[in-house]
Amino acid sequence: MTRRKKRRRRKGDHVSHERWLVSYADFITLMFAFFVVLYSSAQIDKRKAGQLAVAIQVAFQQMGIFDASNSKVALASTEPIPIPDVQIIADVKRLQNMGRLPTPPGGSVDRPKMDELQKKLENALALQIDNSIISVRPNKEGIVVSLREAGFFQSGSTKLGPQTLPALAAIVKIVGPEKMNIRIEGHTDNVPIHNEKYDSNWELSTARATEIIKLFITKFDLAPNRLSASGYAEYHPTASNDTAEGRATNRRVDLVILNSLSDAGVPTPVVVTPDTIPTVTSPP
Repeated sequence: MTRRKKRRRRKGDHVSHERWLVSYADFITLMFAFFVVLYSSAQIDKRKAGQLAVAIQVAFQQMGIFDASNSKVALASTEPIPIPDVQIIADVKRLQNMGRLPTPPGGSVDRPKMDELQKKLENALALQIDNSIISVRPNKEGIVVSLREAGFFQSGSTKLGPQTLPALAAIVKIVGPEKMNIRIEGHTDNVPIHNEKYDSNWELSTARATEIIKLFITKFDLAPNRLSASGYAEYHPTASNDTAEGRATNRRVDLVILNSLSDAGVPTPVVVTPDTIPTVTSPP
């Protein structure tokens, strides 16, 4: 009996009370690995991702689906980019170089050529510019020729005024041979409209843009694949709607002469996803 008690006491003397440190160390190691994985997966090169977003955005702009002139994509970052995103951006750039995807604003733009074109338009439309019914200005997409309602449309209608055809003829004479794409944008003021034909400013602005497109095609033989139409109602004003003068300025149709030169016309918009880069075909 005495020997058994001694053996038990000896065994009890060697029991470690710090075994929990092993489990604790394992837990800390796993937590460290977990947060490293989270941090790694959260990294993205915002500059290149922004370029990708702009490329997609411009593809839709070329079709006149929306105007991103007020949208700015953050392009500053020094963080790494995941491998799948690198491939996406490389494919987008390849499509741009092939001319099958528009180059984002601020990219390769023939600014001297656009400046020369603007001067020609200003000279050809000098009389209308002096009468404040047309304005010509550059923007990041090219040149905007604004036709004010007062000189070209009857109020609340798509019926054209007598100055419309001569002005459009002067524009087509300069822009037509250049093979540039043109986006026609209808704009209104913020006064609600409701008449026999139009229930909203959306309908009026879109109808006016479409009316100009009809003239370009039927009267001036411009290729339809160079043209697109969009209506923005009162949501893209260039002046304050608080005054009569400002509202008159906002009632306009803008001819956006795009700086992308292409004989193939308006490119088909594409949606780029991490899984696939679709093939973009140009119209024959």
